Amino acid sequence: MNRPLDEYLSFLAARRASPRSIDSYRRDIERFFAFLESEGILFDKVSKDDVTNFLYLEMKRGISRRSNARRLSALRQFYAFLVDKGYAGGNPFLSVHAPKIAKKLPDVLAESQVDALLKRNSERSDALAKRDQAILELMYASGMRASEITKMERGWIDFDERIVRVVGKGDRERIVPFSYAARDALLDYLRNLRPELALKQRGKTGVVFLSNRGKPLTIRGLEYILTAIEKKTGLSLGLHPHELRHTFATHLLEGGADLRLIQELLGHQSLSTTQIYAHVSDKAINEEYRKHFPRQKNKEQ
Repeated sequence: MNRPLDEYLSFLAARRASPRSIDSYRRDIERFFAFLESEGILFDKVSKDDVTNFLYLEMKRGISRRSNARRLSALRQFYAFLVDKGYAGGNPFLSVHAPKIAKKLPDVLAESQVDALLKRNSERSDALAKRDQAILELMYASGMRASEITKMERGWIDFDERIVRVVGKGDRERIVPFSYAARDALLDYLRNLRPELALKQRGKTGVVFLSNRGKPLTIRGLEYILTAIEKKTGLSLGLHPHELRHTFATHLLEGGADLRLIQELLGHQSLSTTQIYAHVSDKAINEEYRKHFPRQKNKEQ
C-alpha cells in the first residue's frame, strides 16, 4: 500500500505542491488506509459504502464536517491518481458527496452598539476622524462590501437623492440608498478633509476614500481603519467590514423589510444567500420571546 502513496506524494512534489499541503495529503490518506486495514478491505476494492462508513466513523470520532470535507477531497484526488496509474479500477469517491458544513451565523451589532460607536467616533478630534465617520455611517447605512467601498468614486454619488451607484461582484451594478447621517458625514469629509489628503499624491483619482498618504484605500487598509477606530473610541466590538454589512441587513429585516429587498440592496444573485439573515433574525426573535413572554420567563427563573 505504501508504494502508490509514495508515488502520489512524489507526483504532488513534482507539481510544486507546498510541503505543508503534501503532509496534509499524506496524513489524510494514511488515516483512510488505517481504516481499510482495520476493516480488512483492500485499497483497490473500496466501495461507496466503505467511503460513507469511513466518513461516519470519523465524524463519530469528533472530526469536524469541514475537516471531513477536506479529507474527502484529498482522497478523491488520490484515487483519481490510482486509476490513472492502473492501481485501482475505479474511483469510489466520485459518487460520495461531502458532508454539509453548517453555516456560521454572522456577527451582528445591536442598535445600541451602533449608536455608541457612531457617537464616540464623532467625538474624535484627530486628523482622520471625518473620514472614519463617513466610512462608518456609509457602511452601516448601505451594507456595501469592503471592495465596493474602496473603489467607490465621487461621481457615483447623488447627494440630493441620497443614492449611490455600486459596482459589485462581476462588475454588476446596483443602486443603493443611504441615510441623511451618511450624507452629512460624506459631505463633511469630501469638503474638509479629502482635498488635504489628495494633495499628498500627484496622481489624481476619483476614488472617494483615501489613506492618510492620499492613496486609494485597499480592503486591507479599510480593515486596519476599523481596528484603529475601536482603539480610538475605546470600544471592543470586533469591527470588520462584514460585521457592518451583516448588521445593516439584520436591522433591516428586524425592522420589517422584505427579504427580496435586502437581497437587492446587498447585491446577492441568489435569495438563498440572503436567507442566512432570516436565521439571525430568528435568533434575535427567540431571545426576545424568552426574555419577555410570561410563561417562558417564569419557567427559566
